[in-house]
Amino acid sequence: MPEPSGLPELPNTPAGTAALSVATRYCSPALLNHSIRSYLWGVMYARAHGIAFDDELYYVSALLHDAGLTEPFDSHSLPFEEAGGHLAWVFGVAAGWPEARAARVEHIIVTHMRADVSAAEDAESHLLQVATAWDVAGRRPEEFSEANRKGVLDRYPRLDFATEFLASFEDQAERKPSGAAAQAIESGGRLRLLGHPLDA
Repeated sequence: MPEPSGLPELPNTPAGTAALSVATRYCSPALLNHSIRSYLWGVMYARAHGIAFDDELYYVSALLHDAGLTEPFDSHSLPFEEAGGHLAWVFGVAAGWPEARAARVEHIIVTHMRADVSAAEDAESHLLQVATAWDVAGRRPEEFSEANRKGVLDRYPRLDFATEFLASFEDQAERKPSGAAAQAIESGGRLRLLGHPLDA
């Protein structure tokens, strides 16, 4: 589907279309919109900073990065980002990607909940970290203009994302206390989610 004027186009490759189908089937409307917003924020940030990146790889990573929070793919023991990374590797191989490219999408998804990665070190991981940190926790608000915020939210509204995502993270934290979700909750994630400027 063409994007409204001013928004980045969603990649129309076979793998990108398939990833959107997977995300649409398994994610709630709020989680699906979050995943697409994460792609859009990352592309906008990359353009503003002159960061070269693999568009299809980043798109697939953004669409599948929270698959491990969905009931069908929630691991009883692995942190959600690792479970989602495994699913993304399987997806990549099934899409006909070389194993090395499938491993990249797995790495990007796992890394998005880890310590910061620079754009020079790994552009796609950096973009997903920046984009999800903004969409979930409101970090780096100065990077996203009011016009860009309006354009993205008009097309992909937040719905009940904050409360739904918080419930998912609190559930992950309770069941997997050593995981990144638990660390996010312990470091004030609840207040950041519920006080997000995009929900004001």
